[in-house]
Amino acid sequence: MPPPFTRHGPAAPVFPVVVAVPHAGRHYSSSLIADAAVPLSRLRMLEDRHADLLVTGLVERGATIFVATHARALIDLNRDPREIDPGMIDGIAPEGLLQSSRTRNGLGLVPRHIGHSAPLWRRKFPYTEIQRRIADVHQPYHDAIARSLAAAQARFGTAILLDCHSMPPIRPQERAMRPPAIVIGDRFGRSAHGALGDLVESLARQAGFPVARNAPYAGGYSLDRHGAPRKQVHALQIEIDRSRYLDPALEEAGDGLPAARALIMRIFEALCEDSQALQRPVAAE
Repeated sequence: MPPPFTRHGPAAPVFPVVVAVPHAGRHYSSSLIADAAVPLSRLRMLEDRHADLLVTGLVERGATIFVATHARALIDLNRDPREIDPGMIDGIAPEGLLQSSRTRNGLGLVPRHIGHSAPLWRRKFPYTEIQRRIADVHQPYHDAIARSLAAAQARFGTAILLDCHSMPPIRPQERAMRPPAIVIGDRFGRSAHGALGDLVESLARQAGFPVARNAPYAGGYSLDRHGAPRKQVHALQIEIDRSRYLDPALEEAGDGLPAARALIMRIFEALCEDSQALQRPVAAE
């Protein structure tokens, strides 16, 4: 079994910003494929396709970056470990499971279906098997991020998690409406100081990307777990329209990748610079 993530950067963070890419994993074990009731192409629809390509410039810069190894179909790193659909468990479901809207829509810790289509799996899973996935993949990933954020906060006074995702193109609900190509999530201000979201929004608009805040994506477990603004640890999620960096089939890198990659670099640099300015106003609240 491969490790749960690839970590880039030095042993100790040299920047106050830590970057994570939780949904770019492309490892599908033979047992996972055997359990699937759908073709592999269907499971791959869960991926943030090639979102790891967006941060390659940051790798070269020496940033601390965590890129998931395993496919989201195995376990979703942006879900609470309790967000398990009890209907997927073989046997009696344990107490204390969290029935969120994501779980009800089939996108819990272990995805059940995509868009209310046919089930993804041929069988239910013993709870002990799900616990192993948590222990082997989910927990080590988040523990490593927490350690890096703590090290960055200890060195710089402030630490910021930039959680990078990609999203399917959003269709306009009205002809006059221009759908967002970037969605910034901060759990409606609970996971990060509002000035950080303002900064990212400004940079995205300057680069020609239409922007939305917290809709339709406000962030998930990663922001809930790691964001603690009053303790000088902030967490932001950024979603980028896949058509902005992939080819028309949304399969491989496209002509827009350099511009999307450059935007991520500008956001990273600006967050690093702005992190020091946050310390006084947040501490005074």
